[in-house]
Amino acid sequence: MMKLHIDSVSFSFDGKRNVLENLSMHVKSGEFVSIVGPSGSGKSTLFSLIGGIFKPNTGSIKLDGKNINGLRGHVSYMPQQPALLPWRSILENVILGGELSGSVDQEKARELLVKAGLADYEKAYPHELSGGMKQRAAFIRSLVSPQEIMCLDEPFSALDELTRLQMQKWLLSVWEENRRSVLFITHSMEEAILLSDRIYVLSARPATVIKEVHVPFPRPRNEQQLLGREFLDLKRELYNLLQPMGGSQFENHG
Repeated sequence: MMKLHIDSVSFSFDGKRNVLENLSMHVKSGEFVSIVGPSGSGKSTLFSLIGGIFKPNTGSIKLDGKNINGLRGHVSYMPQQPALLPWRSILENVILGGELSGSVDQEKARELLVKAGLADYEKAYPHELSGGMKQRAAFIRSLVSPQEIMCLDEPFSALDELTRLQMQKWLLSVWEENRRSVLFITHSMEEAILLSDRIYVLSARPATVIKEVHVPFPRPRNEQQLLGREFLDLKRELYNLLQPMGGSQFENHG
């Protein structure tokens, strides 16, 4: 079942030069889809369009068949930084989305905090948590929000490599249990392959889809797959697709 359908979307801030041009993609129910592309290509702008902050100049964004162009409140969003409110406890931050929509589920929030290793921190405040712990809390906030589509905008980019790998493993384990529909922006090809069912490769601005790549690896995934030949071949394919647009901007470990 198609959950999110972006059809031939173009957008410009000034009416002259498009940031996005004739861009189409979709996310099925329970699917994890990543977007990779050059810095400044308009990936975060796309999330602003999906979230209703901006409205496409042409094309449509549909959720469950309903046009949501310019409409807010239909997706949960996790930005690059955790964006936790400093005056609210961790539990209060996690249930914020539910409060705004009138459907708070504290029991589920507490259950997920336990699974995230944050059971002892539900009454703590954001400044008392490490970067990785803050990101877990921010992800749980998105997960317990009532919206069925989660837009995650490079949520692990500020973390060191080891913490990032730990967060990826944790995200996979939590997502496997809940299977929410996810659209995920990343600059890391390894991260995109490890997490995703499909990957959209975008061009430089004005951004359009160069290729849709299906990730062939079965779930559940693990970090050992990062070392396999198939994984490295797929990573090389993504790197080659991006090379004409300045592949050096992308992580290329191994």
